[in-house]
Amino acid sequence: MIELKSYRDLTVWQKSMDLVVICYQLTSQFPKTEIYGLSNQIQRAAVSIPANIAEGKGRNHLGDYIRHLSMANGSLKELETHLMIVGRLGYLNLSSG
Repeated sequence: MIELKSYRDLTVWQKSMDLVVICYQLTSQFPKTEIYGLSNQIQRAAVSIPANIAEGKGRNHLGDYIRHLSMANGSLKELETHLMIVGRLGYLNLSSG
């Protein structure tokens, strides 16, 4: 069993940090009219995922940790919805090739 010394050791936190970078890269391609709209909403939702994981891990009670994981999951669902809207608006060409 792997000993976790820090929230930074959590794979879910590491992957969510990668997701933040991807979201910032994606939103940099949006129309400038979206700076205070979808771009901001996507960035905030993405950032809150690893932030809540880290905050929860730093709490002294399991219940607090679980509550923060639930908030991170909620932010993930919010982010997913924003990205679906982006797809419907055609802001990004996500086709491969």
